[in-house]
Amino acid sequence: MTSKLPVAAPDAPRASTKSGQGTVQRRLFDFPNPVNEYAARITAGLVVVLAVVTLVTGWGWGLVALAVGFWLRVLFGPRVSPLALLSVKVLAPRLGRTKLVPGPPKRFAQGIGAALTTAAVVLFFLGAQPAAWVLLALLIVAASLEAFAGFCLGCAIFGFLQRRGLIPEDVCEACNNIALRPAADAVSR
Repeated sequence: MTSKLPVAAPDAPRASTKSGQGTVQRRLFDFPNPVNEYAARITAGLVVVLAVVTLVTGWGWGLVALAVGFWLRVLFGPRVSPLALLSVKVLAPRLGRTKLVPGPPKRFAQGIGAALTTAAVVLFFLGAQPAAWVLLALLIVAASLEAFAGFCLGCAIFGFLQRRGLIPEDVCEACNNIALRPAADAVSR
């Protein structure tokens, strides 16, 4: 007797039946955990370049490109963001090293970038360009700290909020438990 159940194509995404795995839709919106610190810093450096060019030229559509990039990274991780793809797939592998850090604080930092750039876009197109440029300057400072000093301001804010109980501990258990953190530096592949 043959089965009447539909058979999915071999490359079709499948929903997991494991507890906590979620559905195909949830996997679409997953953010990597852990994250390669070097790739995150390279992405921040690319954001700095785009933001400085936008600020110097006064081109409002550069703000839109930045906002879209942040929202793509918040929603989909590095899978569809052009800057993140360049960082993760091309530039970071050339370094030949990987430093793994927890993903949730990085996603939170991307969310702050998305909020700042979205507010800057709204202000710019409402005619409040000086306010938009101030927000962009703040973004440049934060992204520069990440890119050039390895200090993630959004991650620090995430940690502060988590220690105050405003972000539940289970959102990032590795952030609170040093034993769960990935090795500080590991040679990639």
